[in-house]
Amino acid sequence: MISDRGPFGDHARRAARTYGAAADHYTLAALNFWDRFGSATVSRLRVAPGATVLDLCCGAGASAIPAAHEVGAPGRVLGIDVATPLLDLARARATRHGDATRTGLPSGSFDAVLCVFGVFFAPDMTAFVQEMWRLVRPGGVLAVTTWGPGLFEPANGHFWQCVGEVEPSLFKAFNPWDKITTPAALADLLDRAGVSRPATVAAEGRHHLEHPDRFWDIVLGSGYRATVDALSPDQRDHVRQSLLAELRSREVTVLRTDVVFGTATRPGPE
Repeated sequence: MISDRGPFGDHARRAARTYGAAADHYTLAALNFWDRFGSATVSRLRVAPGATVLDLCCGAGASAIPAAHEVGAPGRVLGIDVATPLLDLARARATRHGDATRTGLPSGSFDAVLCVFGVFFAPDMTAFVQEMWRLVRPGGVLAVTTWGPGLFEPANGHFWQCVGEVEPSLFKAFNPWDKITTPAALADLLDRAGVSRPATVAAEGRHHLEHPDRFWDIVLGSGYRATVDALSPDQRDHVRQSLLAELRSREVTVLRTDVVFGTATRPGPE
């Protein structure tokens, strides 16, 4: 199902452009962390066959597809995202093109509502979580997954250093994933949104690359794409060459990919 529920707002429009452009790299081996953490989030839901699931900021289906496997033929999974090219990658699943922060769906419509690596793109994260919580039926579950601190280090630091050398104005100008990176920060967000008794936990992660050069696949297939696309061709070439030379010299093939999982069950009737 495809429906444009705009307007999205400037922040969401930028995310749509960024991840729409990044879609051409999403299926590369260097980016298999999307599927890994999507599946890990779904495994925490314990949804039953026949359940209804809403996946907000669903991307290419990294969590929607595992959810569909869990609920089976009797169930239903609806994915909403602003980046149409990513939805094209998940077209075989239930998808909707629109603003995940304003769904217009009836309250209590879903057994599970999840958002994996998407909450930090909302200009008002509290309002976004309130909307997600509104859509969870009594007895249903909400799951929000964010990145932990130090994402993609040590390559991340080298990337931003190279960007700063050629265009200081773009240095960390778009890295919203750093807004909320700890269990305490996520728990506070959920509390402010009125989510009942949220549970948050940090999980350490390591992502392995075949070769240091494969980090450039991550750059082009993630939020870094917004920064790279804002550079001139010459600046982009300089960043790529300098970055990869540094990563090769240090033999960087292991990246930090810590995450924070947050879950909550909506109280049922007394």
